[in-house]
Amino acid sequence: MYFHPQQQACKPFLKWAGGKSRLLPQLLPLLPLRGRLVEPFVGAGSVFLAADYDRYLLSDANADLVAVWAALQNRPAEFISASQRYFIKENWSKGSYLRIRDEFNREQDRFERAVRFIYLNKFGFNGLFRVNAGGAFNVPYAWPKVLPRFPFEALEAASARLARCQVLSGGFAGTLEQSGFGDAVYCDPPYFSTSRPTFTGYVVGGFGASEHKALVACARLAVERGATVLISNHDDIETRELYRGWEMHTLDVRRSLSASSNARGIVKELLAVLRP
Repeated sequence: MYFHPQQQACKPFLKWAGGKSRLLPQLLPLLPLRGRLVEPFVGAGSVFLAADYDRYLLSDANADLVAVWAALQNRPAEFISASQRYFIKENWSKGSYLRIRDEFNREQDRFERAVRFIYLNKFGFNGLFRVNAGGAFNVPYAWPKVLPRFPFEALEAASARLARCQVLSGGFAGTLEQSGFGDAVYCDPPYFSTSRPTFTGYVVGGFGASEHKALVACARLAVERGATVLISNHDDIETRELYRGWEMHTLDVRRSLSASSNARGIVKELLAVLRP
């Protein structure tokens, strides 16, 4: 039911904090063999692009990220062509990056913002998506040593996969309300911890303890309707208490998306599973 990650045809076209590409060999075998995969925190889509289901329901609270998925689904040729035009030597500088970042923040049209999104992801620091309190994207320039390559093949492969998808924008609650019997629900929220630094600045307001508790409550309701729910998080005392009574798996992953090299390396992650 799933592709081994070393053989998968579709790979993420975005670099994303907390992406699951390196966890796929451990994570995919734990997904139930069901007819639809539901992802309320789709992010860069590494699980969606690797798991082979008949149908998919994808969503994210990051409206700009969802706009990218929607543009690739509904206007693929136009979107890919327009995005590719930014990957030129003339835009390989801090000045050009700051200009395009400013254009992105001032632009009101979702499609036009999406067109600039991939450039900002590839030329910005560590592929982060971070906004300030006012909702403005503020990731600094990455000073790439070589001109970043436009992910043409990955975009085309993802576009083909999106033909089997319903794409929504918004918080996890609305998506989980639509899940039920026979669904496999995978949740990859911003991780929760009061004892270690955790990045939650994908959207204004962040994602704290109350949101994690609400996610667990929504997940339990989905399971009562017949869905199987899997949630990734840090593996520590706090998260194990949060998912008390769930089936728990410890996964090893190498993390590299950090400003400090001391914060990178092999870490333990928790995959909590609740079955009907």
